[in-house]
Amino acid sequence: MKIGILSYHFPPEPAFIPGSLAEELAARGHEVRVLTGFPDYPGGHVYPGWRQRWHHETHSQRLSVRRVPRYSSGATSTGGRMASYVSFAGSAALAARRFLGNVDALYVFQLPATTFATAAVLRLLGRVPVVLHVQDVWALDGAEEAGDGRWAARMGAAMARVYRSAARVAVAAPSMRDLVVAAGADPARVQVVLNWTDERIFHPATPSPAARQLVGGDGRCVVMHAGTIGARQGLETAVRAAAALDRTMDLVLVGSGADERRVRGLAAELGADNVRFVERRSPVDMPELYAAADYQLVMLRDLPELHGMVPGKLQAALSCAAPVVASAGGDTADLVERTRAGLSCPPEDWAALADRFWLAATIPPPSRVEMGRRGREAYLREMSLPAGVDRIERLLLEVAGRVSEPASPRKTLA
Repeated sequence: MKIGILSYHFPPEPAFIPGSLAEELAARGHEVRVLTGFPDYPGGHVYPGWRQRWHHETHSQRLSVRRVPRYSSGATSTGGRMASYVSFAGSAALAARRFLGNVDALYVFQLPATTFATAAVLRLLGRVPVVLHVQDVWALDGAEEAGDGRWAARMGAAMARVYRSAARVAVAAPSMRDLVVAAGADPARVQVVLNWTDERIFHPATPSPAARQLVGGDGRCVVMHAGTIGARQGLETAVRAAAALDRTMDLVLVGSGADERRVRGLAAELGADNVRFVERRSPVDMPELYAAADYQLVMLRDLPELHGMVPGKLQAALSCAAPVVASAGGDTADLVERTRAGLSCPPEDWAALADRFWLAATIPPPSRVEMGRRGREAYLREMSLPAGVDRIERLLLEVAGRVSEPASPRKTLA
């Protein structure tokens, strides 16, 4: 088939899902065309060596990438983000008719940032069936608090139109299905397709002496949180839990984010000497750091929109055969418990998390290894690149009329 892909981000940005999907579909014999922007994530500035211009296409065997300009200023305000989203929508609409007009089906890596572009492209390519792969249903995180509820309302309305127009909607977590149906999607068109991780990087590894020294622990159980220190994670809960167990375990926070100063301040206020901060590391360093720690920590706050999410760090940990401690609700906790890949507790409950930390420290190392093995098996079976691409490819073939459609939606994950 001729398959189009619309994505706000694409490699060399850390956008391994649309990037690996494009490569794998091309390797399977499809002609793939990707419409995206110029790389600027996460800093919001176009990468060194790149210059935004209108006519920018690259071609390799069966894979073409067209990049269009968008507003990039590094602004973190709602207005700055919306300027980026709207400018990408305008550029994508201008390029879509020529670049994507003759594809058999269109895959959209559906983030809030892509919503306006998706709506514009769907209007232009009305005859082209679309498969949305929804990653986040939260229209504009923090907009209400910032006094910009009007933007959240506009984006929410655009999302609803997109859900209704799509031939198929794939959701990245089971509970997200209910959210997109409530927003207007036809239940018969919605299926679960879990995300995969970058398997070229995240796989079981042996820790180097340098990784062991960086993670430390002095013989105590080490729980590591790797990734963003932001509003959605609520890492203050983890700091309070660790402070209550200062002689039992160590908490290592690898990364940075908007809430880092507040989390560091809380650790200092509580005198939590067993909480250590490590600056952001390259993804290629992370498997060794995972292996040097005893558990990986997955944190999500107790917010309705987060109950239907499975954060990417969980897939990365499972792929690396790292046992997990999850302070989260909804699908994340269900996945950890169902696969028996670690321990879980309700979100934003530091006492419950302290209890999980204590239990994690008492579990003998062979049992921890067994948790990691079960998680790795579950990842390969349900979340791996081949499993995910098989499901996406099947949806694209169905909407293009290349295979018979199932009588009822296939269940990919309970």
